[in-house]
Amino acid sequence: MFYRNYVKRFIDMLASALVLLIGCIPMLIIALIVKVTSPGPVFFKQRRYGLNSEPFNMYKFRSMSEQAPERANQDFADMDEYITPFGNFLRKTSIDELPQLINVFIGKMSLIGPRPLADTDRKVLDLRREFGADQVRPGITGLAQVNGRNNITDVEKAAYDTEYAKEVTARNDFAIVIQTIVKVVKQTDINHES
Repeated sequence: MFYRNYVKRFIDMLASALVLLIGCIPMLIIALIVKVTSPGPVFFKQRRYGLNSEPFNMYKFRSMSEQAPERANQDFADMDEYITPFGNFLRKTSIDELPQLINVFIGKMSLIGPRPLADTDRKVLDLRREFGADQVRPGITGLAQVNGRNNITDVEKAAYDTEYAKEVTARNDFAIVIQTIVKVVKQTDINHES
């Protein structure tokens, strides 16, 4: 419980601050490229649900056109039509996720935890609340993400989220970080993450 209640938050604040500080210039360059390669805002902002199912605004670099409908990624039949050319690169490399470090720093998210979901994923959100998986901060990556992401069912996602919430340990977080790095390097299960 000491790790869960104190150490994890300290690591989140320190790591997010360091990456934001070191990466501020590269992130500024990415923001400029997003702006000049497609019309619309630099950031994609969406209401997601976090700790205790409380809503908050989550930020990512925009990777889709402004005309993209708001729906769960797995519900798109023609997602490629909406992803911008630079957005495709951002998604494959997971660079679009970097602005979420702001959410981590201010305490709305963690580096590791269940992915923060929107209203379009209501079934998973309801299952999380039912089984207590919303009792931890949502993360940039988590147990469900290293076990299939959107290639698994809603019930499986909620089960992984619940499993994580029941045992938040340094060992589990470290294992998820390593598995995430492998996934990103291999670019597996990346393109359709929400």
